[in-house]
Amino acid sequence: MELCKVVVLLLVAAVMTVVPTIEAIWMQLPTSGTKCLSEDIHSNVVVLADYSVVGDEEHSQANVVPTISLKVTSPFGNNLYHKENVTHGQFAFTTTEAGNYLACFWMDNHAPGAKAVTIGLDWKTGINAKDWESVARKEKIEGVELELVKLEGIVQAIHENLEYLKNREAEMREVSEKTNARVAWLSVMSLGICLVAAVLQIFYLKYFFRKKKLI
Repeated sequence: MELCKVVVLLLVAAVMTVVPTIEAIWMQLPTSGTKCLSEDIHSNVVVLADYSVVGDEEHSQANVVPTISLKVTSPFGNNLYHKENVTHGQFAFTTTEAGNYLACFWMDNHAPGAKAVTIGLDWKTGINAKDWESVARKEKIEGVELELVKLEGIVQAIHENLEYLKNREAEMREVSEKTNARVAWLSVMSLGICLVAAVLQIFYLKYFFRKKKLI
């Protein structure tokens, strides 16, 4: 049993080395302007994010709590989440479109002398956003069995990502082939027009020289 557990944990560790881990993102938000983050996500993927304004000593001494606003939009510009005058929060959604999902932040307080603030953002997608504690309670599993379920989920996520990349590569290849074909036709047409213009120019020059009795 112990050997089986060790093998499972080694497999999980090996798979996790090829799966990107999601960590909290820290970024400086200026007093004016907007700062955005984006991620290319395929459809039917769960996205879960926690955000908060990280207080510093200067804001604490001034007894001022800076607030922010944020908006999350889909690749087609649909508004998925929008909040104003907040210091922290959480949002979650399931993607319905494949492409770049955009999260934009900006400050609400524009008092004279205001300072930039730091925002902590914990952005999770797919298998990383799954609540494994709830799964364990619902399925009544733990230990090695839970690790196997996690491993199955990770493998499924890798398979879906590979299929997504394969489809995107096929789409890009199709676009490239169509573009190359159009460029080739344009080149042939340009060459044909040049040849026709050259022939017409020769006939015109011959007519002109004969009219002037130069030949």
